[in-house]
Amino acid sequence: MSKVVDTANSTPPEKQSGLFNRFLATVEFMGNMLPHPITLFAMFCVAIVVFSGIADWFGLSAIDPRPIGSAGRDPDGVIEVVSLLSAEGLQRIVTGLVTNFTSFAPLGTVLVALLGVSVAEHSGLLSAAMRGMVMGASKRLVTFMVVFAAILSNTASELGYVVLIPLAAMIFHSLGRHPLAGLAAAFAGVSGGYSANLLLGTIDPLLAGITTPAAQMIDPTYQVGAEANWYFMMISVLLIAVLGTLVTEKIVEPRLGKYNPDDASADLEQNNIQGLTAVEKSGLKWAGFSLLVVSLLLAWTIVPADGILRNPETGLVTQSPFLKGIVVFIFVTFGIPGFVYGRVVGTMKNDKDVIDAMSKSMSSMGMYIVLVFFAAQFVAFFKWTNLGTILAINGAAMLQALNLTGPEVFVLFIFMCALVNLSLGSSSAQWAVTAPIFVPMLMLIGYAPETIQAAYRIGDSVTNLITPMMSYFGLILAVATKYKKDMGIGTLVATMLPYSMIFFVGWVALFYLWVFVLGLPVGPDSPIYYTP
Repeated sequence: MSKVVDTANSTPPEKQSGLFNRFLATVEFMGNMLPHPITLFAMFCVAIVVFSGIADWFGLSAIDPRPIGSAGRDPDGVIEVVSLLSAEGLQRIVTGLVTNFTSFAPLGTVLVALLGVSVAEHSGLLSAAMRGMVMGASKRLVTFMVVFAAILSNTASELGYVVLIPLAAMIFHSLGRHPLAGLAAAFAGVSGGYSANLLLGTIDPLLAGITTPAAQMIDPTYQVGAEANWYFMMISVLLIAVLGTLVTEKIVEPRLGKYNPDDASADLEQNNIQGLTAVEKSGLKWAGFSLLVVSLLLAWTIVPADGILRNPETGLVTQSPFLKGIVVFIFVTFGIPGFVYGRVVGTMKNDKDVIDAMSKSMSSMGMYIVLVFFAAQFVAFFKWTNLGTILAINGAAMLQALNLTGPEVFVLFIFMCALVNLSLGSSSAQWAVTAPIFVPMLMLIGYAPETIQAAYRIGDSVTNLITPMMSYFGLILAVATKYKKDMGIGTLVATMLPYSMIFFVGWVALFYLWVFVLGLPVGPDSPIYYTP
């Protein structure tokens, strides 16, 4: 870590001046002023308790916009603040603290999905698949394949940062191209395309688990599944891969110029790129075959009209056990091929190796579990007090008064999420804070939670590239200094800024086209609009 600090301080004075770099310094300073996300949630919980007491004393309330007789609507049609700063409030906090945590949907779904992903990751399957994809590409397609593979690596987040980004820099250097262009392309895919993927990953159930209770402030029966944004995230892979390729080859690489090996801080002769061995290729083939078998078995349960995982009442895939249990199938489709690959290459010989892989991933989730504990309390407190619902009703009324109820409201929403992401880099932490306010608010002006969540994912991704608050930013800077010893934070952010800007414009345009022009759902059984 000291290396990162030293290199940042070694940035030439002329690169530390200017409006843009002062802006970056301000973002970094403000981000450093924020407490740890866990501490932040604990502070939010205390603030809600205190504010609920004050709001109750002032009689803060709102008229329930839902029709008479709707589930969860009081007979008098008035939503009042419930004070937690009282004897009854304290009793509710004490008795609900444990169940708030254990019933928090993202906790179980993320951990179950991660168990399967961990087998594929620790067996070496994901790493081999990424290396094979990138290193097997032709020189004409190498940039595209780097960005494409980086986006897919989000299924196991650390894989992209730890393996693929250094590998991309090495590949570009071996091809006589600027290694920092390869690093930037991979970083753009892994981080800027964070939410896009062809497969469902751990982020999908995590966000859906936060969106559901936020939506239930308006509609107590509403459920958002892990697959809610699947269609839009799949098409987003192609968009980000194409845009990332164009920005790399047309903007970033020409700006970097010809690489000077004298800029390196390490011996680049040791940049030996290890291709796939014959055993690894065999492992990939057998893993692919096992995935095909698993896919055919799943298809047998949902494709036929009498498939056992279809909706037993309607016979449709909509609201079926398959979609409701999608996390189980994430676990299976990663776990089985991962074990098959491990058996072939020798990284997994028996059930003990599988258990060890799962245990390693679970042991790395300690920080996440602690974060979830406090985030769960925040979400529960916000719901108990009715503050989120009242804020949403008043916010929706303000949007209607300003005539901001059309699709343009999503541009402002995405932009706001992108700005918040500069200082609060955790996807789950940011959504846990914003969802209880903006999901109900946008539902009240007619938009479905699934559509709102898809828009949030754009804002949460595009500024990952330019914030020093992103958890892997220091690692990326350390890799970059291997090739350019005077690389500083401002230089790295300036390199990534074109990706961030063009991803924002392109992704928002795709969202508008997909949802509001073509009228396509963002995922299976995901409505665009909601009628309160």
